[in-house]
Parts: sequence; C-alpha cells; structure tokens
Amino acid sequence: MEPNQEGKAEKFFKDFGKKLDVFLAEAKDAGSRAEVDLRKKYEELKVSAEKLKADTQNKERWKEVEMSLKKAAEELEKAAKAAFRKPKQEGQQ
Repeated sequence: MEPNQEGKAEKFFKDFGKKLDVFLAEAKDAGSRAEVDLRKKYEELKVSAEKLKADTQNKERWKEVEMSLKKAAEELEKAAKAAFRKPKQEGQQ
C-alpha cells in the first residue's frame, strides 16, 4: 500500500472511531433518559392502580354506578323501542 493510501485509511478509521464514540455516548444518554421516563411512568401506574383499588372497595360508589347504569339502559331501551316502532296506519289501532 502506498503511504498516501495508508494515511487515508488511518484518517478514515480515526474519524470513524470518534463518530462511534459520540454515537455511543449519545446512545447511553438516551438510554438513561428512557430509564428515567420508564421509572416515572411506572410510579404513575402504581399510584393509579392504588387509586383504582381503593375506588373498587367503595361499595356505596359502585351501587350508585350500578343504579345509574340501569337507568341509562332503561332509557336506551325506551329510545330504541320508539325508534324502531312501526308507525300506526290509518284505520288500525
């Protein structure tokens, strides 16, 4: 190999090594940020789960929800019957 060619290869690998070092540092930093974000989301989910657990143990609240859902279902049934009821024809009852 000619000295000039050898110098180009050395320069290429030197630049490549520097770019690889920068890339690895950025990847490590991104990984650290992702880990922090994941830990934060995990903590938020834990808090939500505890709140949901507490809410499900509140029997009075669920009775209220159940009654409201029953009323809504009855109203929906009335609306569906009204919407699909055949219109009365003249002369028929």
